[in-house]
Amino acid sequence: MSVSNCPMILICDDDPVVHESMGLYLDSEGYSHVSAYDGEQAIEMANAEHPDLMILDLMMPKLTGTDVCREIRKSSKLPIIMLTAKSEEIDRILGLELGADDYIVKPFSPREVLARIRAVLRRFAEPQEQDDEAIIRFPQLEINLSNYQVKAMGQVVPCTPKEVEILHMLTSSAGQVFSREQILSRVWGYDYFGDTRTVDTHIKRIRQKLPQEGVPWKLKTIYGVGYKFEVEE
Repeated sequence: MSVSNCPMILICDDDPVVHESMGLYLDSEGYSHVSAYDGEQAIEMANAEHPDLMILDLMMPKLTGTDVCREIRKSSKLPIIMLTAKSEEIDRILGLELGADDYIVKPFSPREVLARIRAVLRRFAEPQEQDDEAIIRFPQLEINLSNYQVKAMGQVVPCTPKEVEILHMLTSSAGQVFSREQILSRVWGYDYFGDTRTVDTHIKRIRQKLPQEGVPWKLKTIYGVGYKFEVEE
């Protein structure tokens, strides 16, 4: 992370026009920025420059955006906004499953990107301001939002940032039913144009990672409504 009050944005795209136009808008809003033009350089710059956020194109030379995202997520919670010229739903879901924090389809407005940057950075800053509520504990389960770590039955469960945030949201209001739209709004900060299957995909992955037996709680589907975290009495 940048040491000054000026967030640093790493722009990863093989199109110089994207760098030029986005750079102008970032400069006007007081952000600093550095550039990478292929996937290998994106990983190198992320490790060397320690940016506050990465804007990552899906289709790049040498390594694709999905490869870069997968590699970054092995060791870092760096906020990532993915860009793509493809609009198919499967591409959006794929990017989010890999741990991307946002997803924008080209062509896009630089002002839209700036709004997403502000939203993502704000969400990442919020847990640090809520230390008293950052850690939620149940028998055989602990969700720590301050370091994005989940433990079940004493073992660390590898989760993407969005999986941790969804689980934290549901467990912090145990017994309350949340609609898919509410989860999209609270965790991603806006609606994915009705793409509620993104939530279903994340819930499915969370369930696969958590123990299903020997624990007094479960993620329950409320058909036609949404999901809730239920604790046995």
